[in-house]
Amino acid sequence: MSSPRRSQGSVLAFTKMHGLGNDFMMVDAISQPFRLRPEMIRQLADRNVGVGFDQLLVVEPPGLPDVDFRYRIFNSDGSEVEQCGNGARCFARFVRDQRLTNKNSLRVETAGGIIELRLGRDGWVTVNMGVPELNPPAIPFAAESRQDVYVLEIDGERLELSAVSMGNPHGVLLVEDVDKAAVDSLGPKLERHPRFPARANIGFLQIMDRNHARLRVFERGAGETRACGTGACAAVVAGRLRGLLGDRVDIELPGGHLVIQWQGEGTPVMMEGPTARVFEGEIRIPAEAPARRVRRSDHAGRGRTRA
Repeated sequence: MSSPRRSQGSVLAFTKMHGLGNDFMMVDAISQPFRLRPEMIRQLADRNVGVGFDQLLVVEPPGLPDVDFRYRIFNSDGSEVEQCGNGARCFARFVRDQRLTNKNSLRVETAGGIIELRLGRDGWVTVNMGVPELNPPAIPFAAESRQDVYVLEIDGERLELSAVSMGNPHGVLLVEDVDKAAVDSLGPKLERHPRFPARANIGFLQIMDRNHARLRVFERGAGETRACGTGACAAVVAGRLRGLLGDRVDIELPGGHLVIQWQGEGTPVMMEGPTARVFEGEIRIPAEAPARRVRRSDHAGRGRTRA
């Protein structure tokens, strides 16, 4: 008698996109079944043996009556996070390209709250990122009271840092030259600093003038990326709180430019930037191993348990 044929798994359609080099694997989980374990996400994110991406973005049906979609964000290490600014722009273009909507303005539910997206010409998208959160417990950041600048210690060195949430936690440091900033060494230490209990994205901000700044970001769960939309928003908020930036700023990241507008406390941050579609593809997802059946002896205390 022949042995039962092992399941070959399923085929998952996806689109590879990027916003200023911050790249994403986009998955429509409305039109096809989707379930990935963290270890599978890590494998797909591997740039040598997988698709390769900074984040995996998953489109789902809305969970609230007044929104168009829900989307989930997974870092390349398999962890789920609350928000992604560059991903939000790619999301808006993706759902239009996939004909999941014909709207130019969208309300989208994320784990970090509801955001509003508006598609413009030439692939540019404007995102209302919401009002930044500066209250330490809500960021979350460990502090006795709210301040515009906090002092942290790393290996005996005192660093000044602003803490902001854009739906996800950020720490922003001022540096004289982003090209020489210690992103590789300080980024991982600050990301996991005990005063950021949920970890944080760490921005290294160089002020050029009131309307122009340069930025590098070490992203939580992904490492340094070529661009970080929420990081750019948090950087402008931090610079405005220090009185160093105006209300409309061109942020130069390694992958390109974003335009960030913020009128001040109590108002939302607006982000405008480009999107790009790289390619579409399909990948086979292995079937999950069937659960093992456990049989026990009818004689309690005497039988052996076998898998």
